[in-house]
Order: sequence, then C-alpha cells, then structure tokens
Amino acid sequence: MERARGLGVPCELLDHTQYPSREALDRAVVETLQQRHVELVVMAGWMRVVTLVLIEAFPQRLLNIHPSLLPQFRGMHAIRQALEAGVSQTGCTVHDVVQDVDAGPILGQREVPVLPDDTESSLSERIHAAEHQLLPQMVMQRAAELLLQAAQG
Repeated sequence: MERARGLGVPCELLDHTQYPSREALDRAVVETLQQRHVELVVMAGWMRVVTLVLIEAFPQRLLNIHPSLLPQFRGMHAIRQALEAGVSQTGCTVHDVVQDVDAGPILGQREVPVLPDDTESSLSERIHAAEHQLLPQMVMQRAAELLLQAAQG
C-alpha cells in the first residue's frame, strides 16, 4: 500500500477475515472496484480462489499471472512443482480468470529455463523477472482490445 500511495495509486485493503464467506468478500471487492469505475482487474499476487460473484462482474476483464507455463503446474507452489517434476523449462502465464483455478484462456506466456542448480528461490527470482515483462504487455494488449470494443460498440 505504501508503494501504491507513493506512486499516487489509490488503494484500499479489504481484510478477508472480516467477511463470512468468499462470496461476501467478492461482493465487497466488486462494489469497491465499481465505485472506483475500474474496468480491468489484474490479479498479481492475489493468492485467493475467487467466486462467480467477481468473475461475472468483470467478464474478460479479470487477468491473472501465474508462475508456470499453464496448463502445467496449476494452483499453489507451481515453482516447487516444476522443480520436483524435473522439467527443463517453466515460466509464467497471463490468463483470463474463470471459475476453475488457473484454467482460463491463455493470453500470453514467457519461458524461463530451469538450471541444474536451481532452488525454489533462484527459479522464483527469474520467473518474477519474466512476469514483470509479460504482465504489463498483456495488460496493455487487453486494455487496447477493450478500447477498440468500446469504440466499435
């Protein structure tokens, strides 16, 4: 939040422990985002399963970044899963959010080699660097698509 405020980005914290269900939290998230006239939601570091309440409020406007080359290694601990599987390549994926975890249409991917001496930490560092390149590209691409749709519609 300090980083956002320092950049002049409005932010608000909704504490998930203050809501009786995921649906209740997602309703609060939707209300907050709609009050701020948000048109595109980027879920970076979200780490929570969302419900249809949020998904249906932002159809094709809810993007997630995941640290694997989906459909491989969905869900939690994707980097650990890649190392345990012994793959030579992994990476990151930006995808549309759907009800099933890490299963939405893939918008873009970036490969990252798995080195022989990689640890979860070292591989994570390189994947995060790739995410920092891929995510802004995919956000700009989706925003351009939305602007084009609005101009035509």
